[in-house]
Amino acid sequence: MSAPRPTASVLVTGSELLTGHIADTNGPFVARALGDLGFAVRRVIVVGDRPDDLRSALDHVAADDLVVTSGGLGPTADDLTAEIVAEFAGAPMAVDPALQERIHAKVSGWAARAGWDGPALDAATAKQARVPCGASVLEPVGTAPGLVVTRPGGPLVVVLPGPPRELTRMWPAALTAGPVAALLARTPRAEPVRLRFAGLPESEIAATLRAVEADLDVSGVEVTTCLRRSELEVDLHPLPGAVGVARELAGRIVAAHRRKLISDDGRSTDELLATALQDKGWTVATGESCTGGLLSARLVDRAGSSAYVAGGVVAYSDAAKTALLDVPAAMIAEHGAVSPQVARALADGARARFGADIGVGITGVAGPGGGTEAKPVGYVCFCVATADGQVVARDPYLPGGRTDVRERSVDLAMHLLLRVTGVTGPDAHR
Repeated sequence: MSAPRPTASVLVTGSELLTGHIADTNGPFVARALGDLGFAVRRVIVVGDRPDDLRSALDHVAADDLVVTSGGLGPTADDLTAEIVAEFAGAPMAVDPALQERIHAKVSGWAARAGWDGPALDAATAKQARVPCGASVLEPVGTAPGLVVTRPGGPLVVVLPGPPRELTRMWPAALTAGPVAALLARTPRAEPVRLRFAGLPESEIAATLRAVEADLDVSGVEVTTCLRRSELEVDLHPLPGAVGVARELAGRIVAAHRRKLISDDGRSTDELLATALQDKGWTVATGESCTGGLLSARLVDRAGSSAYVAGGVVAYSDAAKTALLDVPAAMIAEHGAVSPQVARALADGARARFGADIGVGITGVAGPGGGTEAKPVGYVCFCVATADGQVVARDPYLPGGRTDVRERSVDLAMHLLLRVTGVTGPDAHR
């Protein structure tokens, strides 16, 4: 039997996260990073800014090897994470004068301009510079330092700030802090295998796993599945000593579902498309109707996208389609604004207007109204046309409400773009 991996939990603090108005991104970031480092992540817990709730959460995860918290390190009275973690570790707290000076230097100019320098600033910086004795201090990215605190006989606790930009920038320093580095040195590195599919339901993966388990012991491999952006992510996390089994299992899954495969190395459609376009030196232009610019936004979401995104037009009205992308008015009158013919004209018009190598046209009925018996809500027409004469068109019915239809339209457009670049893509929508 393979040895178990060390365990970890993530505690995310912030009452604002419990209202539903702000989504937590720190928990998923830290959990994914810990998994990649070889930890078995047991929980991601979100708690409010209440001392008893944080105490209870810390007690709940006290048996883990590592605990990472985020939030509650600011200058206000409800920022109590450092104090509660110090109490959990049995460590007294004291102000670190040198740390306070560094924090003061970061904010003094702004505070003077805002008119709240003086005693208020001194109190705020002193609070943030008050740290558990014996803790490793992680230099502030904003104004809040991070902490690494050891609880005798208990877990190592890494305390990070709540703003996602600060947390992600502080993460590398947390990993190199002495106590964390020592824990990582004795943690077997994870060797996950990540597969990506499109148009493949989780039930099919479950059936494949049942068939494989008939003659292969996969007890040393944790299998997780997640549907994101219309792609089914199948991640295989082997325990130490079970890497070979994970690779054999991955090979069998791919063999059973090769036509739906996007990648067998974890890369997403977005990554594959960006690489392919840059390698070919191709540019893309979009002509969007029902998606209203969502495809363009998806394309430019990656750094460096200016190398391959030429531009885009949101042509929502019939008049805009004709005036901006040269879609013939007679074509719209004959076939309707939502039609394969108009999708092709949008693609050609976008490519011509921006001088791009690829044009993408999307037009559809996103709903909730506007559908007909012939063209119901969810009917969307796509066309991808290239300068070298490739034309890929689809006109599926996409399920769901208005948001679902628009988001799934973008997903499908990304898959069609991947196909025309020559990268083997999924047969998800044929």
